[in-house]
Amino acid sequence: MARGELRIYLGAAPGVGKTYAMLEEAHRRAGRGTDVVVGLVETHGRPHTAAMVGGLEVLPRRESAAEMDLDALLARRPEVAVVDELAHRNAPGGAHTRRWQDVAALLDAGISVLTTVDVHHLESLTDVVTRITGVAQSETVPDVVVRGAEQVELVDMTPEALRRRMAHGNVYPPERIDAALGNWFRAGNLAALRELALLWLAGQVEERLDRYRADHGIDTVWETRERVLVALSGGPEGETLIRRAARIAARGAADLMAVHVTDGADPAGLARQRLLVESLGGTFHLVSGADVARALLDFARAANVTQVVLGFSRRGRTRRRVSAAAGGIDVHLVTFEQAENGPRRKRMPAALSRARRFSGLAVALVALPLLTGVLLALPDPPLINDILLFLVVVVGVALIGGLWPALFAAVSASLLLNWFFTPPYGRFAIAQGHNLLALAIFVLVAVAVSWVVDTAARRTRQAVQASAEAQTLATVAGGVLRGQRPLLALLDRLRETFGLVSVALLEAGTVVAEVGEPGLGPADADVTVAAGGDVTVLLAGRTLEASDRRVVEAFAAQAAVALRQERLAAEAATAKPLAEANRLRTALLAAVSHDLRTPLASAKAAVASLRSPEVRFGEQDRAELLATADESLDRLGRLVANLLDMSRLQAGALGVAAIDVGAEDVVPMALEELGPAARQVAVRVPDDLPVLHADPGLLERVLVNLIGNALRFSPPGRPPMVTGSSHGDVVELRVIDHGPGIPASRWEDVFLPFQRLGDRDNHNGVGLGLALSRGLTEAMGGTLTPDETPGGGLTMILALPTGAAG
Repeated sequence: MARGELRIYLGAAPGVGKTYAMLEEAHRRAGRGTDVVVGLVETHGRPHTAAMVGGLEVLPRRESAAEMDLDALLARRPEVAVVDELAHRNAPGGAHTRRWQDVAALLDAGISVLTTVDVHHLESLTDVVTRITGVAQSETVPDVVVRGAEQVELVDMTPEALRRRMAHGNVYPPERIDAALGNWFRAGNLAALRELALLWLAGQVEERLDRYRADHGIDTVWETRERVLVALSGGPEGETLIRRAARIAARGAADLMAVHVTDGADPAGLARQRLLVESLGGTFHLVSGADVARALLDFARAANVTQVVLGFSRRGRTRRRVSAAAGGIDVHLVTFEQAENGPRRKRMPAALSRARRFSGLAVALVALPLLTGVLLALPDPPLINDILLFLVVVVGVALIGGLWPALFAAVSASLLLNWFFTPPYGRFAIAQGHNLLALAIFVLVAVAVSWVVDTAARRTRQAVQASAEAQTLATVAGGVLRGQRPLLALLDRLRETFGLVSVALLEAGTVVAEVGEPGLGPADADVTVAAGGDVTVLLAGRTLEASDRRVVEAFAAQAAVALRQERLAAEAATAKPLAEANRLRTALLAAVSHDLRTPLASAKAAVASLRSPEVRFGEQDRAELLATADESLDRLGRLVANLLDMSRLQAGALGVAAIDVGAEDVVPMALEELGPAARQVAVRVPDDLPVLHADPGLLERVLVNLIGNALRFSPPGRPPMVTGSSHGDVVELRVIDHGPGIPASRWEDVFLPFQRLGDRDNHNGVGLGLALSRGLTEAMGGTLTPDETPGGGLTMILALPTGAAG
């Protein structure tokens, strides 16, 4: 019996239309005459989804629980079963604990299945989703189940469209909309989940394409996606090649990849080139292979590369072979001066030491005459035995001394065999043809064994050296990543690794970083290593071997990069407060020139009018003038208080007395301070909301500012709302209005002092309200961020840490 086919509708979040799309497919198949049965569909009260179920045969659920009746569905044996929510955990009493296990049973019975799943239910992504949303996933499905589907279709929707759908009541009932929008369905959450779904599905599509090409033996490049590969040899021309390849990739919106075929190139040069590739958004790959051209092309075809960038002047033979065998891959040849004038590749060192080679030669000089004398003393041994014994000596010489001593032994042994043991004796001649063949085979075997031994020794030496270098690099990299100051951590690890007394980094002849014994200068250094530009590394304590120096050069390049990063970070840290202070000073002067004078002028005019002897005011007029003066002076007092608070914030002198306080206590106090206008504000703060760790007085002032802004710009009949929710160790209070709102591109501008935009009062104050509110919030260890209200308006999200009791 053939296994059924599985089709999955994948979505980024509930409400994107997965179930609706699944039911559309069910109707389409039923219209073609396919036997389709709905095993289970969850409509969640959505009328459009419920309407789509009509016209399809629906199997009743189990009586003991509102679960799919698997036994009844297996007995019914339709061609296609519709089973919603693949990751659902079944209620006790069924054959399986998870619904995906029910689906597996249907597939094994030959029944095809249409089903749905959200990306946050995939087992491999649960930790990522938890970090994004703050909600742990209890219902998951193994990725292998979804990967095993014959078809996976993405049901996509932008975060904005989904939030509008929710605001219109098409996903959840009205009483759940605001809470959902403020928790799981925040725009940032939805954007991240959507990207996860797209990336996961893209990976599956590429994996299936690679599998298809492998199954069908397709080694030609399919240009489904542009990929530019730059081949690096580790020489000085590498940076030119990388930048040229990056420009080619940028023009075609292609992926940039760099590959080096490992062959003992300069590690410092490769380290610098790797950093350059990654800084340009590319990926760096190491592949191994004795044949550079073949290894490069094999990697290019496996990665479905469409273009290869090669240097023109270096490795001419490799370049010609790659160009000739590239097939459908475009090959770019780049010329550069560095290749002409740069250093040539160093000759590979001998596989065995000089002492071993001399030892092998000595064994040959002693063993061959000794064996000849022994064999001559024996009574006429067969030639084949003589050849085998001489071959043992040659193999022994090869094991001890390598290729050249073994070749000497092989030639010498063949001459001895010819002179003493092959008729006619005493002459370098062979009378019988089979003896000639035996000697020829002897020489070939001796040479082959010598070559194999020498190659094995060479590879072993390279492997040991590469392993040692890799281990040292990994150790140093780990120390750098764990250190708070990467430059000093790198230099200190370098000193420890090579047992040095002192390591110093010089820039233009000046020591900028030093570890170990202080006072190291160029004259005191045992080793000096260039790190690029005018930066050098000085080492004191011992000299380094050639292999050690190669590793040190790689670390020197990393040290130069770390130095530049520290300089940039220090410059940015210095420039930021200066820029902030300058901007604040400029804005303050502009604001004071207008906003401070406005209430002062109103109060002055009212008092001057009352003091004027030329006009006699009635009691009502006098009361109005006094009220105007009083309101103007109150506005002036609030403005001065805000300016003083902002100054204390800027100077870091604001006192914060944070305690554990409940939101249900602070929100009513803020509403009471706002007066009768705040009575229309809807408050939906759960009773079980964790306590906040904040300064109650400062928190109240923040809420007064936020709710006051929302009241001023809420249209009639749609008052503001205050909601509360918790996410891990953070409590969020949301002040939601349905006013004109502010464009997302200007959200950060509302927090600049002396700015007035959109939802903010354009006539009263100097625009300190939200700037002060954010400053007070951050002083309490929280954040204040804006968000769009679905349907129009602005939502201010006040996030503060939970208290000890929370």
